[in-house]
Amino acid sequence: MDTYADLVFLGGRVLTVDAEFSVASALAVTGGTVSAVGGRDDVAPLIGPGTRVVDLRGATLLPGINDSHLHGCAFGMATPPLSLDLGHPTVSSLADVTEAVRQAAGRVPGGQWITGHGWDTGYLDECVSDPSRQPSRHDLDAVSPDHPVVLYSFSGHATWVNSKALKLIGIDRHTVAPPGGAIVVDAAGEPTGLLHEGAQALVQHALPPLSRQERTDAIRSTLATLARLGVTSYTEPGLGPGGDGIMRGALGTRTLDVYRRLLADGELTARVGVLLLPTGMASTAEEFARALTALNTPGDADPRRLAIHGVKIFADGVVPNKTAWMHEPYVGGGCGSLCVGGESDAERIAGIQAMIRHAHAAGHQLGVHVTGDRAIDTVADAFAAAAAEHPRPDARHYVIHGDFLTAHSMKVLAAHGFGVNMNPTIKWTVADMEEEFVGAERAAYAWPYRAALDAGVRVASGSDAPVTFPDWRQGVATMMLRESKAGGRVSGPEQRIGLAEAIRTYTIDAAWQDFADDWKGSLEPGKVADLCVLDGDLLTADPHDIPQMPVALTVMDGRIVHDALRD
Repeated sequence: MDTYADLVFLGGRVLTVDAEFSVASALAVTGGTVSAVGGRDDVAPLIGPGTRVVDLRGATLLPGINDSHLHGCAFGMATPPLSLDLGHPTVSSLADVTEAVRQAAGRVPGGQWITGHGWDTGYLDECVSDPSRQPSRHDLDAVSPDHPVVLYSFSGHATWVNSKALKLIGIDRHTVAPPGGAIVVDAAGEPTGLLHEGAQALVQHALPPLSRQERTDAIRSTLATLARLGVTSYTEPGLGPGGDGIMRGALGTRTLDVYRRLLADGELTARVGVLLLPTGMASTAEEFARALTALNTPGDADPRRLAIHGVKIFADGVVPNKTAWMHEPYVGGGCGSLCVGGESDAERIAGIQAMIRHAHAAGHQLGVHVTGDRAIDTVADAFAAAAAEHPRPDARHYVIHGDFLTAHSMKVLAAHGFGVNMNPTIKWTVADMEEEFVGAERAAYAWPYRAALDAGVRVASGSDAPVTFPDWRQGVATMMLRESKAGGRVSGPEQRIGLAEAIRTYTIDAAWQDFADDWKGSLEPGKVADLCVLDGDLLTADPHDIPQMPVALTVMDGRIVHDALRD
């Protein structure tokens, strides 16, 4: 035979994720593509002297995982040793946070910034026992009076700083927050050290920007983690001028340049799709239009490895900050609002409509960050209006997060072939906490997978790392169980979906979001050999056990990038 396979897998459960979700037992890889799928007899002729034959021994082979919403550079920067880990269960109280900062202050030269990521008041004992008790600059001042401290929340929508940082930034009781942002103050009108939404840009502009080496190290760290998890593709949702002031520019234009260099050097061990971020939060439609026109979007050498798909827009905030725009008030009052520039709801609605219309007419795919039900309805209707005004086949716009997707929005999205990008690991993380903001019924409904799929909406799943750790196994378990991280309580059982449906959101439907479902996302002959081997039979596993099933092997484009079988 002229061409033998490079890899052959035998004796396992091969989840093809084709239209019928067929299950085979053997698969062959030749030259970076899937060359045969079926049984032993189908792959045996392809076995040659140089073929590596893997006996799966009942393990599961499935398409490489596509995390369709993951901030790659930011995730690398948010994890040790580049940042303090302040997520649960590493810390469980304000006292734990301050102790971590105290230790860092002892290691870091005087005057140097201390950074940390991941704090969540839903997992800090003092805040849980007394919801009015929020993180404060005074907590940090006691352990770090001489080092400026900046601690990012798990959601990325709140930042906690100490007095030294406030002084360096120039924030005091007279500082006016940028539109769409909030500087939290105490009863005396003094800043507490908490900055919400667009106000976070004030601290970002005071920090030294990341160097090229720091960005490179961060992305390399992320790529190594993803390879160990079986992730072979991800969407970097928001690189560009609008991200230059976010996380020291981790989402900025220069980060895209680093990706291009890693690709040229053969170090990009996952496929990366990019949404460009023309402007940050609270921009006006006019500012957005100018920035969109000025965007430089050159084609890349290998669009199957690094591709720019479209642009990202922020429409509102997040529920824990009460900045998601809701139809009904939050517990305690207020409905949030759109975060685009404007003095009234009508002006802001007109603004988001104009931004979506500009980007659609320019030929871009749109991914819009939107979480509240009223905001989602506004965005879905704006998608439909833009499509009616400028007909374009297969634009594949989608709402990002879509926490409180409504029946109206689902109908509009499905009718126009648009999608939603949901976050099961965020659902797992915040399910209990959200009740205090929106009540039990709405909290249970959040991330309505079952309803969206039944309505015919294309659903992809992503971790939003560094908001949550990019573990798709936990995501699959959460979609099937709807159990919370903190208490294990079931949250919205009627929104559960099955295993095959959950896997599709991380494979073929995520590939659809990338305009790539014709060449990746399923294990069919002729498609790229992006593979993940999970130790054990995923089809019969108890969903509670899925997060602990080891990833034994990861293959990207026919190249093994993680191999626990030979370790």
